Amino acid sequence: MRQILNYTLRSLLIGFIALGLSLPVAATAKSTADTPGKSSLQKKKSDARKNSAKAHSYASHKQASRKVSRYGKHRAPIAHLSATEQQRLAVLANLPHRIGPTEIFQSSNAQSALMLESRAAVVMNAETGELLYSKNPGRTMPIASITKLMTAMVVLDARLPMDESITITEADVDNLRHTSSRLAVGTTLPRSEMMLVALMASENRAAAALARTYPGGTPAAVAAMNRKARELGMAHTQFLDSTGLHSENSASPSDLVRMVKAARSYPEIHQDTTTTEHMVSSRGRSIQYRNTNALVKNDTWNIEVSKTGFINEAGKCLVMQARIKSIPVVIVLMDSAGRYTRIGDANRVKKWLESAMNGPEATL
Repeated sequence: MRQILNYTLRSLLIGFIALGLSLPVAATAKSTADTPGKSSLQKKKSDARKNSAKAHSYASHKQASRKVSRYGKHRAPIAHLSATEQQRLAVLANLPHRIGPTEIFQSSNAQSALMLESRAAVVMNAETGELLYSKNPGRTMPIASITKLMTAMVVLDARLPMDESITITEADVDNLRHTSSRLAVGTTLPRSEMMLVALMASENRAAAALARTYPGGTPAAVAAMNRKARELGMAHTQFLDSTGLHSENSASPSDLVRMVKAARSYPEIHQDTTTTEHMVSSRGRSIQYRNTNALVKNDTWNIEVSKTGFINEAGKCLVMQARIKSIPVVIVLMDSAGRYTRIGDANRVKKWLESAMNGPEATL
């Protein structure tokens, strides 16, 4: 009997011990089962964050990919402007030639309206003098490196020896805007080559050297430029330097038509402004220059005179005389805002004129 009792008590004791040991395990198992996983939940949250980041990155990429210009060029993100830069841009925006109503005229024979983005423009038949299109033609505005056409004309008028060597000196360095140059001080080139890179590639030091070596020096050259402008009937024009770096070198678009037509009568200017590229040997090294007007190497254009210009006050400028369907046309485009606007406007003018010339009244 005692053995049976001992056996029973031992069995109960073992059962209680086993039950006690199993309780924490069961509680832990229950806890794990009831919270579908602390680690599982954290993993889901982490995955959600990753997916959100990927989605944000993709959306940002898509948004950035849409920021392209009409020419397919990706636009750089707009940086935050400092107060000083904002003030400078406000001053430029309020220059006299950039405010006021817009005046537009176009020939009644045109088949469609010509829409140009340049702030001022003139299109004229160089043969007949017929005005085909104008936009703010009387506004006096900075002309930047268009100036160099007049510099070349007065140098050629002086009949200076074009094979004479000219050396770049410290006097030719730009101390006004501190622009760079590929012609180092000490570079020596024939006057003809100085004129070529000044007109074709808008080389400022070359233009400064042309004026400095004019009889009487730079003051005499600038005086001759202003005198030539008056002779051509450029009533709203003035020059203060030979490069166009000075913002007070100014003219109206109508004045520039006269200057471009005059420049066309110089074979050297015709040749230099339509040269696509030129290699200069300077102090033991070769420098490749290219025309600042990309249209001169475009086979669809027949350009006879070309000159570009840019300073902040003037915006992007382009003047040309070109033959469109065999008719010589002067095109003046002033104060274009974008990098490609003046080229786009020139192509729009060409297309507009070609369309008009194909019409029933092809008199342009």
